[in-house]
Parts: sequence; structure tokens; C-alpha cells
Amino acid sequence: MFGIIFFFGLGLIIGSFLNVCIFRLPADESIVFPPSHCLKCGTQIKWYDNIPVVSWLLLRGKCRVCKEPISIQYPAVELITGVLTMLFYAHWSHYWPWLLIALPALYTMIVMSVIDFKTMMISDLFSIILVALGLIGSPWNPCLQPYAYSWAGCIGQSGIGIITGAGSIWAIAVLGKLIYKKDAVGEGDIILMGAIGALCGWRGVITSVMMAALLGTIYGFTLIFMKKAGRGSAMAFGPFLAMGAAINMYQLVPPSAFFFLSPF
Repeated sequence: MFGIIFFFGLGLIIGSFLNVCIFRLPADESIVFPPSHCLKCGTQIKWYDNIPVVSWLLLRGKCRVCKEPISIQYPAVELITGVLTMLFYAHWSHYWPWLLIALPALYTMIVMSVIDFKTMMISDLFSIILVALGLIGSPWNPCLQPYAYSWAGCIGQSGIGIITGAGSIWAIAVLGKLIYKKDAVGEGDIILMGAIGALCGWRGVITSVMMAALLGTIYGFTLIFMKKAGRGSAMAFGPFLAMGAAINMYQLVPPSAFFFLSPF
């Protein structure tokens, strides 16, 4: 129990740092200097106003000095990071090699997803980091181990996942452009899907895409129902791909879960 509580708290702290990355990286600002400050009035935030989630609640979502609203993104990212860190620790604490790969990959996907959600852009840097983690961690990757019998085999499975992931989304992009006469998938999604393949293998690619499509459809219809978007509105797909990948990294969902007649 202590371990679970510790990793939840650790996740909250890391989530606070991820917020800094989310706000500063798109603006090409340093993630180290200056120290945390109010984005409205520039006042440096004291340590007691910078406690993850708790400070936001105590301040009622407002800056102590200028009283301007503080984005709910701050506690949301902190909570998501804390919960995911806790869940992955609880599930994989017996297998530290994978936990040490999965957690940095999750943190990278959180930063990438929020930036994509806000800007509709995915930096290739995030995907490159994920590819590196996927290849380095492949010998200990439980998504790949059942289908390989050696370290080289696991690395090979990761490589096949990269080709399958990037290739499948590239094919969808080409087909979408032929049908709709416009870009249906961003280039960032293609590279990201290759990165997901490195982490989850080709089987994980299939189910990550299917889960992303399902989650994205639900989100899209919700926006339309609430009249916050139209049928032709653009929508960031990266966050939903990341959600599918996170689920597979936690516990691989085989294609047979979607295709009951699948031989896989």
C-alpha cells in the first residue's frame, strides 16, 4: 500500500513538471528557467502555491496575486499522471525493467497529447523518444515477449511494429486524401503510429488504432451533440492513439478482442 501511495504522489509531482513542458515547449522556452510563475501577471509562484492539485483547489483555481483563473489543465494533467503512475506501478511492480520503460513513455505521450489537443501539432521529437524507448526496452517488453524467443527477436518484433504502425496510417492518409481531396491524417500521426508500433508491436498497432477510432468517435459525437463542433471540424487524433497505446502497454489487447474470427 505504501508503494502505491508513494507512486501516486510521485506521479502528481511529475505531472506538475509535465505541465511546465506542455506550456513552454511549443513556445521554445526553457523548461528550467524562469521558475514557475503566473502566466497572467508574471508573479513567481511560492512553493506552497505549487503543491500539485492541492494548491489549485485551495486557491479555487485563481492566482493568489492577480486573481486571474488558472487553467484546469494543471490539476487535470497532475491527476492523470498520478493515477497512471500508480496503476502501472501496481500492475508491473514485479517487473521493474518494463516499468522503467513504460513510465517515461507514458509521460512523453501525456505531454505530446495535450500539446496536440491544444495546437493540432505533434513534434517528431516526441515520436523519436518513443521509438528509442520502444527499441531499447523491447527485450523486456511484455507486449512482444510472447511472440519472440530472444532479445534479437523482440527487437525484430519492435521493428516490425514500427513499419506496420507508420505504414498503416500512411495508407489511411493516402486513401483519405484520394476520397476527401484533403489531408485526412497529419504527418505527425504517421510517425507517432510508428512509435506506438515500437512499444506495442504490430498486434498492439491494430488494437491501438481501433480503440483510438472508437474513443475519437465518441468524443467527436459528444462535441457535435453539444454543438461545439460540426461534422467537418478538424480534431486531434494523437491523444486517442496515445490512449490506445497506454492501454496496450498496461495489458496487451489482442486483435482477437475485436475480430472474433481472427487467427491472431
